[in-house]
Amino acid sequence: MPQFAANLTMLFNESPFMERFEKAAKSGFQAVEFLFPYAFAAEEIKQKLDQNKLQLVLHNLPAGDWEAGERGIACLPDRVSEFQTGVTKAIEYAKVLGVKKLNCLAGKIPANVDAELLRKTFVANLRYAAAELKKENIKLLIEPINTFDIPGFYLSKTQQAIDVINEVGSDNLYIQYDIYHAQRMEGELCKTLEANLSKIAHIQLADNPGRNEPGTGEINYTHLFKFIDRIGYQGWIGCEYKPASTTEAGLGWIKDLNN
Repeated sequence: MPQFAANLTMLFNESPFMERFEKAAKSGFQAVEFLFPYAFAAEEIKQKLDQNKLQLVLHNLPAGDWEAGERGIACLPDRVSEFQTGVTKAIEYAKVLGVKKLNCLAGKIPANVDAELLRKTFVANLRYAAAELKKENIKLLIEPINTFDIPGFYLSKTQQAIDVINEVGSDNLYIQYDIYHAQRMEGELCKTLEANLSKIAHIQLADNPGRNEPGTGEINYTHLFKFIDRIGYQGWIGCEYKPASTTEAGLGWIKDLNN
């Protein structure tokens, strides 16, 4: 059976963020992930991880002004210096927290900027980040995100991500494959996972429609989990979904896998 990590940005969000670590551990999770650690001191988060015997498997690079609606800055030509500063900050946190994978959100396509300049900026920023992270034995990930939930998001399909990885030319750049986003944009989940497994370093899940827990929508997760095991994926699967009610009430899908 796959290993599941609780996404603490989405799960247990009935509680303040720093209380969610204990709740995740009590619910049987051995690992967690979240969007950003930067509102807290790295040492505070490390203490919560250690107290609850949790592994942190993933967080994101700084992604601009999230509250203002920004969803990454990696493709923005006028934010390169800020991006590079964010890489340094993310590495500092990752070294304290023991994180070996950092995700880079591409950002939204800005108005009136040449498409070729956006591509060159994104590629150059990823080349820089992949090299800096490699020095610390940390993998860099990029995540295709559906353009229904985030209109104008620059990176939206798996093949686009593969093309970017090939152009960057680094052996330290991988895909974060979010099943929910992939289902909305392209489907063909099993075929795509198998074809690109060597470049997929992390998987996330939610059902569709609604982005709720597995079993609430159209994705056949019983089949998909068996398939992911069969093709030999060895990493964690992040539970990045919106609980339909409370987090604890919606965890039955994991228990059902064990039966």
